[in-house]
Amino acid sequence: MKIDIHTHILPKEWPNLKEKYGYGGWINLDHHKTGCARMMKDKYFFREVESNCWNPDVRMNECEHHGVDVQVLSTVPVMFNYWAKPDDALDVSKMLNDHIAAIVAEFPKQFVGLGTIPLQEPEKAIMELQRCIHELGMTGVQIGSNINGVNLSDESLFAVFEAAADLGTAIFIHPWDIMGKEEMEKYWLPWLVGMPAETSRAICSMIFGGVFERLPNLRVAFAHGGGSFPATVGRIQQGYDVRPDLCAIDNQIDPQKYLGKFWVDSLVHDADALDFLIKKIGADKIALGTDYPFPLGELKPGKLIESMDYNNEQKDKLFFQNALDWLGLPANHFS
Repeated sequence: MKIDIHTHILPKEWPNLKEKYGYGGWINLDHHKTGCARMMKDKYFFREVESNCWNPDVRMNECEHHGVDVQVLSTVPVMFNYWAKPDDALDVSKMLNDHIAAIVAEFPKQFVGLGTIPLQEPEKAIMELQRCIHELGMTGVQIGSNINGVNLSDESLFAVFEAAADLGTAIFIHPWDIMGKEEMEKYWLPWLVGMPAETSRAICSMIFGGVFERLPNLRVAFAHGGGSFPATVGRIQQGYDVRPDLCAIDNQIDPQKYLGKFWVDSLVHDADALDFLIKKIGADKIALGTDYPFPLGELKPGKLIESMDYNNEQKDKLFFQNALDWLGLPANHFS
């Protein structure tokens, strides 16, 4: 069995949000030809997407071709809309969450749903989190690596994590609103350099801010193999050791002791990196993730894991068992 914990989906159509809310900055889809659409931010081009970004039948055909049994669906991170007015962001979150929930309800053996929540106003975020779990039957939510520049360690966000822990909700953290993106637009550096750094920012914030310490049952997975964190955790630990006055002000536990306390996806694109990730994070905390359907993801899902000289027990953990543990689902959920 293969469960892909990192895939993105959009509705095929949604209202003109600029007209609806009276201000710009929203994403819309321009279906300029059959099976293709431009994601536009007002009049500016953001990304080209194809029908596998919105059509579940196309997705299931591609999954069958690649031997993927289940996709965990989450929105495209640009749709977080943390910059928007909270009521409007909540409205769009509901639209996106209802869409994903409807697909999961139609194809419950092929898909699992993660919601999105308006974290710029935590009270509204908790309300929508509860709706996602209790009413829509989702298993968790996807959130960004910072909220309008506010780190995930901020006390204003702790109630959201606490609610997730109480609900037994899985959280998937995806880098977005990348620090320094205006200074490094050339060469696609926000995606190649900024995103790995953003993920490390999120992990360090939750460690140093004591989120993991205060909520030991919180189930969190980070995108892109944990970004740059696994490769720099020695430096992070050294900083904690030599400057506790700067690093240990909210949590006095060694950063390295949290290795193995959270999950990461397998999207590292490199055999040596995957070996290293297993050594650092642990074989029980890495789950197949591809960033489907985008080109910076793993274009042949599971190819890297399949190429490794791991035994069947290890591969089963990476392909589905660790995903089930993170999602909090029983082994027979899809049977």
